[in-house]
Amino acid sequence: MSRRSKLTALILAVVALAVVAIVVVAGLNRPGSQDVARDQQEPQTQPTQDAGEAPAPVTTPVQCPEPTVRVTTSTELENALDAARPGDVVGLAAGTYTGNFTASAEGTAEQPITLCGNAESILDGGTTDDGYVFHLDNSSYWALQGFTVRNGQKGVMVDQSTNNLIQGLTVTTTGDEAIHLRKFSTDNRVIGNTISNTGLRKPKFGEGIYIGTAESNWCDISNCEPDRSDRNSIEGNTITETTSESVDIKEGTSDGVLRANTFDGSGIIEADSWVDVKGRDWVIDGNTGINSPLDGFQTHEIIDGWGTDNVFRDNDAQVNGPGLGYSLKPVRDNIVECSNTASAAGEGLSNEPCTSG
Repeated sequence: MSRRSKLTALILAVVALAVVAIVVVAGLNRPGSQDVARDQQEPQTQPTQDAGEAPAPVTTPVQCPEPTVRVTTSTELENALDAARPGDVVGLAAGTYTGNFTASAEGTAEQPITLCGNAESILDGGTTDDGYVFHLDNSSYWALQGFTVRNGQKGVMVDQSTNNLIQGLTVTTTGDEAIHLRKFSTDNRVIGNTISNTGLRKPKFGEGIYIGTAESNWCDISNCEPDRSDRNSIEGNTITETTSESVDIKEGTSDGVLRANTFDGSGIIEADSWVDVKGRDWVIDGNTGINSPLDGFQTHEIIDGWGTDNVFRDNDAQVNGPGLGYSLKPVRDNIVECSNTASAAGEGLSNEPCTSG
């Protein structure tokens, strides 16, 4: 190669490298390109919310196990529930299943019975004046997951049932409460459900989640004894548009957990708080509420020995009402830790000084 040819080749190589550098720099400066690179290195954060606005719930769609039985009609669903045995997975196809459905079989810890669908799998009771859309009756180790429950006097009723999971349901448009655990129902988990539009028949019965039985009904429900629906966990639920409390925890219940739920009390007309704790030894932890008519969280002593020894910690009460964030009436041995907050509460954090925890 001649000297001139070598010089020409060298010049062309330098020009090519310069072009590549210009393209790379332009790409890095393109709008959004640095954000993409940063997003690959930094963890994602939730968007901030305005004052008085509850944080958007972080939900993960329920992943149904592989069905052992697939159903597409109300009759097929009834038959599958009647025939259910440990280890069965009843898969709900998308569609509307009209009726009142009951499960009374027992699974085991190793082989639970699963009823699973998605939001388009709709159990419809047909009327808000009567009936339970879904009834777990004397059952154990069931998992109800992912589907929609609507148009019943009550949405999901759990009677004398233990170790069940109610997860990722949409429960809406009920005459009274949405989900109720009662009649010695223990060790159940109610997790990540979306509840709305309750109390269409009688607003004073329109709770989102109801645990136990009022003392006035013990003789009807629990042989005139306290309804010890104990050790239930209520976690990660989003509860809005209820006409009564978001969560009502009755006298007679003990040792439960109410954690990381989100409440909006804008629709409350027959109560004056999101949460009413009349039970004993409950932990109320990490919940967020907005728009309460009076107080955020309350305790009450309906009968002696109840409504005490409950602990409130790490809750965020955006009350926007004239009362307290945490109203202990009476105080008894209830504790409001200083990790709790209350904003826009006319009377402040609590009627009792907070503790360091």
